[in-house]
Amino acid sequence: MKITLIGCGSIGKLWLAALHQQQHEVQGWLRLPKEELSLYINNVNGDTFNQVIASNDLAHLKASQLIIVCLKAWQVSAALNPLSDLIATDCPILLLHNGMGTLDELQFNQHPLLAGTTTHAAWQDNHQVFHVAQGITHIGAVNQPAQNYSYIADILHQALPDVAWHNQIITTCWQKLAVNCVINPLTVLYDCHNGELLNYSDQIQLLTHEIYQVMVAEGLYTEEQSLSHHINRVITDTHQNFSSMLQDVRNQRRTEIDYITGYLLKRARLYGINTPENDRIYHLIKYREQHYDSFGTGLSG
Repeated sequence: MKITLIGCGSIGKLWLAALHQQQHEVQGWLRLPKEELSLYINNVNGDTFNQVIASNDLAHLKASQLIIVCLKAWQVSAALNPLSDLIATDCPILLLHNGMGTLDELQFNQHPLLAGTTTHAAWQDNHQVFHVAQGITHIGAVNQPAQNYSYIADILHQALPDVAWHNQIITTCWQKLAVNCVINPLTVLYDCHNGELLNYSDQIQLLTHEIYQVMVAEGLYTEEQSLSHHINRVITDTHQNFSSMLQDVRNQRRTEIDYITGYLLKRARLYGINTPENDRIYHLIKYREQHYDSFGTGLSG
């Protein structure tokens, strides 16, 4: 299969290597165009991967049978919308990023759109990618044209297991959003590993209760106790991790808060639901962003 992957960070490079191992014709797509992309990943299905692959080949993009997007949420629309006329209308586009709300910003009316979440953990140092934890990737259709593309899950599973298809992927995305609304901003607030958040159980419960109310208004079947248990289990399972948002703040990069807590707040306002603790946390993170030493407040929202 001919595949273009947009967004070649640690997770993107991991997928490129895994799909290349399965003999797919893959290329990367970089914001600053380059003809080649060097990949060095310490562990792809048990092997070290060290190869150079093509990137930013326009003919490859136009002929692609799958587009995978592994960007930060706030980068997605700016990267994808200019390519809308270049991607074949029957080519499925899979969005793999934290947060929600990017679908509202895309100018793709006919293309099959899929969304997904992944728990694979990887980080990058000096262009070397370290795949530090196996995970599960959940994908599913988010519009009608994508309903017949469940076979994509099988292709991805062969490359980087485990991958599961969901008929109700939005529910899965909301569960991931709930976790991110708690872990990401709180680890920034307390500058800590995920596991240290267990010391702040009262605050976690306040956030969870507000998130639960919004999920119920969205028509998602869940129980508050189950949601709370799920969030605490993820905190425990990832106790040694630093959240992506904390890493962004430490490196004075723009965070995904507008697509995590920010998205929750938009939906809450739509239903007239009060979310004072999530509001407070959101504004604390935005304040931190706007007061980076080298971060301009004029960046687009």
